Amino acid sequence: MAAKIDIIRSKILSGKTLDRALSYWRFRGCRIVFTNGCFDIIHLGHAEYLAKAAEKADVLVVGLNTDRSVRALKGSSRPLQDERSRSFILASFSFVSAVVLFDEETPLRLISHVRPDILVKGSDYSPRHIVGHDIVRSWGGKVETIDLVEGYSTSSILGSIARQRDSEGGSPRS
Repeated sequence: MAAKIDIIRSKILSGKTLDRALSYWRFRGCRIVFTNGCFDIIHLGHAEYLAKAAEKADVLVVGLNTDRSVRALKGSSRPLQDERSRSFILASFSFVSAVVLFDEETPLRLISHVRPDILVKGSDYSPRHIVGHDIVRSWGGKVETIDLVEGYSTSSILGSIARQRDSEGGSPRS
């Protein structure tokens, strides 16, 4: 059992480990797709989105906001799950090649470092509003969007929990 957990943890990369992986993938001629997000409550929408992103190239690198950057973006009550939990869950998907934490509010520096062939975000973004679109295009990369699964979002899940709590006059059931 520990070997499987070690395999999952080995996909959470930073520093020289990330650099070695990127060099290896490039040497092998792999096409790299990059996406990013907070992935606070992993749900069906996230899983389908990431699977579709992975289909676009040989390697899927997921940039994951640290706890600090999630708080800066979403407020002091977020994230609901810490970065260790979120990164492990993402790395457990077979189609995710690497998870890389970033502490800034945007992944621009990480995108510049990874130099993906394809930069992907959800279709709630227009390509010209995706952070990093200009630099990815500058080296001949593509910027693409993926349709989101309707009705599945962290915000809708949190809203559902709040409505349940309110209708029951207390805390949501476990």
